[in-house]
This record gives sequence, structure tokens and C-alpha cells, in this order.
Amino acid sequence: MHPPLSYQNWMLEFQWLGSKVVASAKRPHNPVSAARRTGNIKVNHQHANTSTIDRRWFMTSVMSKAAAVAALPLSLPADDHARAAPIATAPIIDTHMHVWADNPQRYPFPHPYVEDFKRPPQKATVEMLMNDMDKSGCTHSVLVQVIYHGWDNTYVADCAKRFPNRLKAHGLIDPTDAKVADKMEFWMKEHGLHGMRFSAIYYRDGKHGGDGWINARHTHRLWQKAEELGAVFNFFIAPTQLPKLEKMVQDHPTVPVVIDHFSQTDLGAEDPEPDFRLLLSMARHANVWVKISELSSVSKSGKYPFTDAYPYVKRVYEAYGPDRLLFGTGYPGSARAAYKRPSLINEIDLIRKTIPFFTPLDREKILGRNAAQLWGFKL
Repeated sequence: MHPPLSYQNWMLEFQWLGSKVVASAKRPHNPVSAARRTGNIKVNHQHANTSTIDRRWFMTSVMSKAAAVAALPLSLPADDHARAAPIATAPIIDTHMHVWADNPQRYPFPHPYVEDFKRPPQKATVEMLMNDMDKSGCTHSVLVQVIYHGWDNTYVADCAKRFPNRLKAHGLIDPTDAKVADKMEFWMKEHGLHGMRFSAIYYRDGKHGGDGWINARHTHRLWQKAEELGAVFNFFIAPTQLPKLEKMVQDHPTVPVVIDHFSQTDLGAEDPEPDFRLLLSMARHANVWVKISELSSVSKSGKYPFTDAYPYVKRVYEAYGPDRLLFGTGYPGSARAAYKRPSLINEIDLIRKTIPFFTPLDREKILGRNAAQLWGFKL
């Protein structure tokens, strides 16, 4: 006999039943989703069976679950290590969250580009993040290793292990390291990371050895390993570096690639068009996604709600479609204000309410459903 389920698990199952009905509705054909279903784009998780459910079975299940829920206690045990995501009609997944430790002895700060780096000026711990998420109704996050911890991804790995139902993590590895593919395998297999971030933008103009590694012959081994592991790549990359990335995207069409922050295109430049068109041109590759993030740094005004950036957001939306856009912010709690970012709830509302041309279904996809599918969050 199965053990009794908690109130939270009953509710999650109840929500799952409803999601199955939604999933069975007729959708427009999406080549990216179709590729995932046929296995042509690999992600590191098992996909649920999406066959149509019998209506009578659904209604019987709903009624039995509802009766059981009514008899359960209305509180959950307080356990930070197993804290469940708030129940929502649709997930809200922040796909770009930087956290760092407040314990340099256990989690040092070996910054790879700054000598004698001691520690960040602000706190941004996972505890701050979880509180921020709970207050704002954010159900899940993808942690992205911050440069402060360098190539040591232990902290984000430990955070994801501590909150496995709500967090997944991307690490950083030295892209110029001859053993970069082996390092990725180590962090993914031994520490449970789901992908890697590559900050090509720091290697422009010959800095730190230059950016030739992006499409170097030996880099193909890294991408082949990503195919094998089901890794997701995200790139912090300048627009002028995108043609190099495009070569790898073309040669490895089953590796999901996420471009951070509109490729850091300066939308306030005198003529942003040449750079912006490079970002738009990447849309022809079905394995490329874009984060709607960092409008505070790429928009001309830099002021919430960044209405001056909406024409560019719309062009990205039209080029990539709503299925390949992702929501992301940056920092938890008080670190947001310190880095001049809006609050998490304001960032969520930007997608949920403010940007005018998204449909209600678009908003659900961008805020979480796309990320849930890409990273395999269990909802």
C-alpha cells in the first residue's frame, strides 16, 4: 500500500490532472516542441506521456482527489530543505538567478579575472532567494553560477541539492581549458548540474586569450559531450560574437542554447540595428532561445517598465515566437536594489501584465512553461 500523501502532494497531483486536459487541447504545430517529442532535441529529463486522457477518468480522479484534499490538514511541515513550490495555475520560473555564499571559508571566491578578489560587496544567498520567490509567487529558478565563485560551482550545486523541487543549476567552466568537456561532465554527473554558462563577452578583443575558443575545432568535443549529457548551454555573449556561436549551433542542432540578456545589445546606441539584426538572425535555428532579461541594462532609459525597449522586444518575439522566449532577472532580495534592478514582483508583472503585445498564453509560456519543458521541472 502506498503511504498517504501530504496536502501539498495531493494538491500538486490535483493540479497535474488539470494540466493534462490543457495539454490535450489542439495546438499549432511547433517544430521545436515536435523535435523534442521525437528526441531530436535532447534535454536531461524524462518527458511525461501526453496522450489524451479519458474525460470520465479525469472527472472521477478529480472528484476523488478533491474529497481527499478536504480531509487533510491545512498546513505543511516547516522544512526549508524540502520546501515545496507554491501552487499556481501556471509556473513562474526565473531562468537567470545569481546567488553566492556568505561563507568564504567553505565557499571561497576565486574570481578568475580579478586578482586579490576578497568577496562581493552585497549578500545574495539562496535563503534570500527562497524568501524572495515565496513572497513573489515565483515557483522555481535556474541558478546561474556567478563569476565571483569562478570555476568552483560547489555553492550552486549545493543549493540545487538543498531545494531539488524548486531549483536547477548551471555552472561556469573555463572555456580555454583543454579538459573543458571533462569538467562539464564532472559537474553534471557528480554534482547534478543541468547545464553550463559560457561568458564569451569577457573574451572580446583578445582579452583573456581571445574568443577563438567559441568555434574552435577542439570545442566540438564539448558540444558532443553536451549532446551525450543532455546539457543546456547559456551564453553571455556580445552580438558581434554570435556568428561564431552560430557555427556551433548549426553543427550541433540538438544542443539547446539560450542567449542571455538580448545578447547585451545596447538598445540606446546611436544605431543598434547591425547588432540587433545579428540576434534576430539566430532565430532561424530551432535550438536557440532568448531570455527577456536585463532590460535595465540594455534599454536606453534604464527605467522600469522600459517602454522604450518594447519595439525591440516585439521584434524578438516575432522572430523567435513565444515558445522560445524565457523569463529571467538576476539577483535575490536586497541585492536587486544594490545592482539597480527592479523587484522580483515588478519583473514578473512586466511579462504578466505590462508588455502589451503578449497574449495570455504567451505570458504563461514565457513566465514558466517554456522553461519547465526545457529544464524538465516537475510541476
